[in-house]
Amino acid sequence: MPWLERMSLIRVVTVFAAQGEPKMQTFLKAIWAIASQFVYLPVSAQTGAADPGEVISEIVVEGTRLGQLSAETGTSVSIIDAEELQALGFNFAADALAAAPGVTVNQNGGGGGVANVRIRGGASEQTLVLVDGVPVNDPSTPGGGYDFARMDAGMIERIEILKGPQSSLWGSDAIGGVVSIVTREPESGTEGSMYADFGSFATSHGGASFGSAGAAGDFRLAASAMSSDGISRADEANGNTERDGYESRTLSARGGLNLASLAQGARLRANFLATEADTDFDSYRFGAQGSIADGDENSETEETAANVSLSLPVLDGRLEHLFLAGHSSIDRQNFSGGAATFSAKGRRAVYRYQGTLSIDESNTLALGAEREQTEAFDDEIAIDSLFAVHEFKPAANVTLTGGLRSDRHERFGSELTARLGAAISLNPGLILRASWGDGFKAPTLFQSTFFCCGASEPSPGLKPESSSAFDAGLEWQAADGRVLFGVTAFSQSTENMINYAFAEGRYENIAIVDSRGAEIHGGVTLSSSLSLNAAYAFIDATDGAGNPLIQVPRHSGDLSLDYNDGGAFSGRLLLRHNGSEPSFGGGGGVENWTRFDLTGRYRISGRVELFARLENLLDEHYQQILGYGAPGRSGSIGARMRF
Repeated sequence: MPWLERMSLIRVVTVFAAQGEPKMQTFLKAIWAIASQFVYLPVSAQTGAADPGEVISEIVVEGTRLGQLSAETGTSVSIIDAEELQALGFNFAADALAAAPGVTVNQNGGGGGVANVRIRGGASEQTLVLVDGVPVNDPSTPGGGYDFARMDAGMIERIEILKGPQSSLWGSDAIGGVVSIVTREPESGTEGSMYADFGSFATSHGGASFGSAGAAGDFRLAASAMSSDGISRADEANGNTERDGYESRTLSARGGLNLASLAQGARLRANFLATEADTDFDSYRFGAQGSIADGDENSETEETAANVSLSLPVLDGRLEHLFLAGHSSIDRQNFSGGAATFSAKGRRAVYRYQGTLSIDESNTLALGAEREQTEAFDDEIAIDSLFAVHEFKPAANVTLTGGLRSDRHERFGSELTARLGAAISLNPGLILRASWGDGFKAPTLFQSTFFCCGASEPSPGLKPESSSAFDAGLEWQAADGRVLFGVTAFSQSTENMINYAFAEGRYENIAIVDSRGAEIHGGVTLSSSLSLNAAYAFIDATDGAGNPLIQVPRHSGDLSLDYNDGGAFSGRLLLRHNGSEPSFGGGGGVENWTRFDLTGRYRISGRVELFARLENLLDEHYQQILGYGAPGRSGSIGARMRF
């Protein structure tokens, strides 16, 4: 088939995404039409052909439950690894997440302020957050979202951002996407490190780690602490001069035992992550911009995430049993003028079994069962789930994935969700991806029980939110690896969105949300020491009345210039742009802003390096949330030692 005709098929899939076609039948027809033009011979019959994905780097994506290679997953995924986190130089994971196209971060007043993450225009509480496979969303908040404010980037090995509904994989709360965080793993042998940095606003940040790995097992312990006088969370441009400080302490521990006596490859693992934080914030002021102004408010937070798992391969490794028990908790206490004003506790427990069977070279099947218990406000809800994921490779260059999940919520009944994905290597440097999926999110404990202001009871007919989404795109890398380009078009529709109805004094299903757009990423190697990388997202997110969604920019993106000649010095100049955003309650919204950051590292020896960061070089005044300020020109310098 001529190249132009092949490309026309790609355009068909892209058009489906733009029009929001939700029907599974249409998706399957489009995928089959494309696959039939590009299938290679079966693996056993190939001779002299390059392996698919030979040029495009192969990264294992754990969030798909099958541990698929990046070239084989149809799901749209952005991955931020430890090396990229170090190059970005941010102290907090929230700032790094904003580098992924289609991801929006809104934070109130700089480091330590509440940080919400939205994927492709979805609400922040529609993003499920996992830490080492354990859900950590806060069940004591109204929408059950996760606050990224306290997540120390130095504790993270990898972040996977799965975009679009992932309920067939991870159940309720994954209606808009999943952020899966994997904490740092031990390195081979015995290793340790220490670091410290100091900077603007009397900020100090330091930590240490020690680990060891061998034939019997491995472990890693790490701790960090941060203290900062901060800025005024209420924008200083509005006359707010009181600084709001932040302090935190984080502990991470993980370890594993290799149980060769039990079975070859058997492994017992445990992970633990805990953070304590003390955060100052400002007060509600009617009439002030964003209704926020200086005030003596404070919040103390303790949160943990932990799990224990056993991997047990049998049948010569073709079948792997995974048993996991996990727990997460958060305790929050707010104060005003030193007096306690509010407290909340949330708990989540998950018990999971998954069996993954390699049937043959073309088929892998995962079956599992899960129970999740959520507790807040002296109330508890349980969800029991069954799930299945099937990977089918009809040809060497085609991977099709299907998922099905049944969730039985003890108050809102049963929900069945599905997902389909396809990845096709058109040639060793060109991959086409497409996926369709639906999702649901059950009302939280707060939403299903809260009422006030004249209402006599909570809404009796509150329904779970539901969504359906389709995306399609391609990724191309030049044969010499010097140029990379990727584009994805997406369309998502959410029904029965749960919002607070002020007139009724309770939560009701009152909104429909549609989100369409495109994500583009790419890079080019300019020389042996310089590379240029870019990411851009266009998001058109509206409610049922056609009004744009609050806190979602139509245009956003990053542009970075990296220097690394393999010698002692490396650095990055980062340009970050965020388009204008409508704000809650009007007030003119948040204007667009552009910020420049500069990071650098100088390696003194194989064990010692210096690093520095300059943020907001041009001293741009901007807001991420109406009424809340952001740091002006600022910086830090530090050192790291490995032993």
